[in-house]
Amino acid sequence: MDQVENLEYNTERPQLIIPEYGRHFQKMVDHAVSITDDAERNKIAKAIISVMGNLQPHLRDVPDFQHKLWDQLFIMSDFKLDVESPFPITSKEVLQERPAPLKYPQNFPKYRFYGNNIKRMIDVAVEWEKGDMRDGLEYAIANHMKKCYLNWNKDVVDDSAIFNHLFELSDGRIDLAKADVKLTDSGQFLKNRVAKSSKAYNNSKKNQRNNNNNHRSKKRY
Repeated sequence: MDQVENLEYNTERPQLIIPEYGRHFQKMVDHAVSITDDAERNKIAKAIISVMGNLQPHLRDVPDFQHKLWDQLFIMSDFKLDVESPFPITSKEVLQERPAPLKYPQNFPKYRFYGNNIKRMIDVAVEWEKGDMRDGLEYAIANHMKKCYLNWNKDVVDDSAIFNHLFELSDGRIDLAKADVKLTDSGQFLKNRVAKSSKAYNNSKKNQRNNNNNHRSKKRY
């Protein structure tokens, strides 16, 4: 009868601070906080860190991971554990600070179908010195622009239109129209796209047939 009366129910227990470690870890931390002897308290804290590291043995000797374990130990103690840490102790106020809002790009490009990455690539290319490497990058950018244009327009596009767009996006610093460059044929881009679509469709149908065969081959008791 005494054992029944001493049973603990989750509804009566305090909420776990880091549930991943479980109730027993939390009790170990609470016990460490209650120890009055400094030497014993530091000894118990190091033992708890060792057990925490055993949960992920491939990371327990990594310095950054050790720092993380000590931070978690102080968090589970609600920063009441007074021990000597080998790493700077993160304060409770710092952990509770709200992160700075992320900066989202607010630019609205004229040719949205090219995407923002194309503009970044162009900005990098115009800073390179004239030479074979820059020529190769400019050609790759123009070719990718043509591919993006066909994904948006789904029709044949003339190279001169791509050259004009590239000239405009680079503020006149890249002019492939004068270089007599010929980009990949539109039909080749469209052919590759159709081939990829057909391959994906065939793989999907093949996987569906395999699943159906596996389902039918299962024994029923």
